[in-house]
Amino acid sequence: MNARIKISVLLLGIGLLLAFLPYSPAHTFQVKPSELVAKLSAGDYSFTVDQVARFVNNEDSTVQLIDVRSEEEFKNCNIPGAINIPYSDLLNPDWEGYLNQPGIRTIYYANSDQMAELALTIAQGMGYENSFVMKGGLNEWFRTVMLSNFSGERITPRENVLFENRYKARKTFTQINSLPDSLKTQFVEARRLKEAQLDGGCE
Repeated sequence: MNARIKISVLLLGIGLLLAFLPYSPAHTFQVKPSELVAKLSAGDYSFTVDQVARFVNNEDSTVQLIDVRSEEEFKNCNIPGAINIPYSDLLNPDWEGYLNQPGIRTIYYANSDQMAELALTIAQGMGYENSFVMKGGLNEWFRTVMLSNFSGERITPRENVLFENRYKARKTFTQINSLPDSLKTQFVEARRLKEAQLDGGCE
């Protein structure tokens, strides 16, 4: 697909978004469609699942994951630490404090790219800086992180680092998602305390 077709598709998508967004004087696009197309076409606004796994493992406080799937899908499984803001509720003024935080990289994800990229387009159009997507969504997360394995007799240092990163994220994902909703927050806090004690941070 050449650049002209890509830009045309992006313009058409933005036009459809603008047509179907609920009108709110306080929540309208702050960026002109032509500027938005140029911005999204010129930059890379995505993180790989390996990068997101590293953010999760490090509990990076400069990153916020937004799951734009439905509440039912989110309850079924989600990336640890993610906040559920369904795509249909994205323009609710109550969420602006989460989506427009200076110094925080907001990463949208869904099952695949389409819904997350629409959420990114809305966020960028609203003027929310530091908005990104997790490339491939949960489908890619499962392929790369949850189903990763090592085969062969030798492993390179790079492969070893990747595998350890994926294994740790997979373990956390499995532990968190196997708990009842009422225990998930307690589990995260207990894990942080344990890690702090291992690092000598607490008595």
